[in-house]
Formats: sequence, C-alpha cells, structure tokens
Amino acid sequence: MTIEEAQKAVDQWIKEYGVRYFSELTNMACLTEEVGELARIIARKYGDQSFKPGEDPNLGEEMADVLWVLICLANQTGVDLTAELKKSFEKKTFRDRTRHLENPKLKA
Repeated sequence: MTIEEAQKAVDQWIKEYGVRYFSELTNMACLTEEVGELARIIARKYGDQSFKPGEDPNLGEEMADVLWVLICLANQTGVDLTAELKKSFEKKTFRDRTRHLENPKLKA
C-alpha cells in the first residue's frame, strides 16, 4: 500500500465506520497517546524497564496506531503525505549530504 492509498483507505474507513474525523485537537492528543504507548514498549523491550505481568506488547500494532492517527491528521488538514515525504528527503539530502558520513560517533 502506498502512502496515498493509505490516506484514501483511512478516509474511506472514517466515512464508512467512524461517522466523522475527531477534531484536529483531539487527534493530536490521540497521536500523543499512541506515541506514548509505543515509547512504553520501546523502553521495556530495548531499555532498562521490564514488562509488567500480563502485558502483551506488540511493537508493530503500536506503530500502526501512530501511523493511523497521523494519516487522520493529514487528511483532515489537507496534507499530501507523499509529497511532503518527498520534500523531506530532498531537504535532508541537501542538508545532511556529508554530515553523518563525517560524524566520528557513527563510524564503526
């Protein structure tokens, strides 16, 4: 699925099952919540925390939840994520063309 297809699929799901989009502010709060849930799993899986008994961590599910809400925000604010991601690649390539290659902290 392309990003464009994902934006269309989320929009269709909202229209068919979701009644309407939550407000932008509510979706921003939901995005923050989902990022927190993702962070909790990362902290426990890769960091120093441990999982609580009964926790059923699913890293992919939490990442998908973050993406879902981000796509909702893009749709309701008229952002074409494909175009914006392409611009981001161009910006980063221009700005960071040699920065990471020359960073001694990144050399093995």
